[in-house]
Amino acid sequence: MLAVAAIVALVVAGGNLSRGSGEADPDTANRAPGETVVAFYGDSYTRGTGTSAPDRRWSTIVSSERGWTEVNPSRDGLGFVNNRRMGDDIVDQVIAAGPDIVICTMGLNDNFSMPARADEIEVAIMRDFERIRAALPEARIVVLEPFWYTDERPESVEQIIGWVRAAALAVDADYIAGASHWLDGHPEWMADDGLHPNDAGNAAFASRMDAELAALTL
Repeated sequence: MLAVAAIVALVVAGGNLSRGSGEADPDTANRAPGETVVAFYGDSYTRGTGTSAPDRRWSTIVSSERGWTEVNPSRDGLGFVNNRRMGDDIVDQVIAAGPDIVICTMGLNDNFSMPARADEIEVAIMRDFERIRAALPEARIVVLEPFWYTDERPESVEQIIGWVRAAALAVDADYIAGASHWLDGHPEWMADDGLHPNDAGNAAFASRMDAELAALTL
């Protein structure tokens, strides 16, 4: 686990993925009629690390198919407490976009800080969700069960899943269960780094997300 954490930390140096033409204008008054802005709050699995191009990541596939304008400031190595930068808060970026929908996929990287920062992580999850809900009272918030990527599942995975689910329900967010198992039994969906979904994995994620969002009438 420590070795994997070290690899993930190295990936962080890659920085943010450049946003393309689908980036939303933070000035919501300039939106086109009927435009739906969706902000993704996540880590490397939502940033698209492991794909061959930005348009192959699952968030962009889902947004394109649904005609959404995507805002995706997701960052490698990000967690509710891991790799947070002073003065560059991703939650602020999500809120500033004034989205109609927020999709949160956080929690994987916080496993690498367990159990030492357990109390801090639990508080941070609730704090982030409460900030988003308070700033965006009319937005639809969708929270995914945190992703996971190996057959080995440390106890922290289920702990963090429980905290994320409880916080989501507390702020009246929709919750999608089971995402920590989406890669189970499919090693061919992993990139060469062994850590992130490849193009095929992201396509599978997009298909699964499409079904889950349809069930939520989104």
